[in-house]
Amino acid sequence: MERETETKQMNHPEIVSEAEWLVARKDLLAREKEFTRQRDALSAARRQLPMVKIDKEYVFDGPDGKETLADLFDGGSQLIVYHFMFGPGWEEGCKSCSYLADHFDGANWHLPHRDVTFAVISRAPLSEFEPYKKRMGWRFKWVSSHSNDFNFDYHVSFTKDDEAKGKVYYNYGMGEFISDELPGLSVFYKDANGDIFHSYSTYARGLDILVGTYNFLDLVPKGRGENPESTMDWVRRHDRYEG
Repeated sequence: MERETETKQMNHPEIVSEAEWLVARKDLLAREKEFTRQRDALSAARRQLPMVKIDKEYVFDGPDGKETLADLFDGGSQLIVYHFMFGPGWEEGCKSCSYLADHFDGANWHLPHRDVTFAVISRAPLSEFEPYKKRMGWRFKWVSSHSNDFNFDYHVSFTKDDEAKGKVYYNYGMGEFISDELPGLSVFYKDANGDIFHSYSTYARGLDILVGTYNFLDLVPKGRGENPESTMDWVRRHDRYEG
């Protein structure tokens, strides 16, 4: 019944002849090409952002022991960090972060061949999220920032004082307190001298680009089929879908 209702509510495209469809498709193609050019220009501008040198020392707890931020580069010069919402005492990782994380291992086959190392960092102790990682079947590197300020410095974790005030600095502006953990992604560069620089961070909808499933859904007539007021409400951890 739910699927039938969904079908009835869908705004179906017009049914036309092959010739009429081709005209509409070519019009859309022109718009797609312009979007691609704009996206390429935006990506080029992103790569040219100025960088900030990191002088603070961060030590993380990893599966092989203590690791510094420099260690996470694993011999490369570029590091991508996903800030995964898994706070101390949580029994499971964030559902939406888990949705994104299902896409990480596939990309990680290829990233090292372009001098990019990928790591996931959460504020929960290592012992709390390792069982969840095993349950989900993920293979990417995941370390804990429980003993340092990394999550707070990159504005993805918030204190009890923040909660009491009801306002937090997130996504480059002040907003309402939502949770003591929020998602994000940060990029770092290490030069030949071993100095580390912060080059980029993105949050909220800026993370959509990581979700390959969305790119597939955007191709089909029903699209993402999300509630505009509560996106990702349909998403489940991949071992919790029915059927």
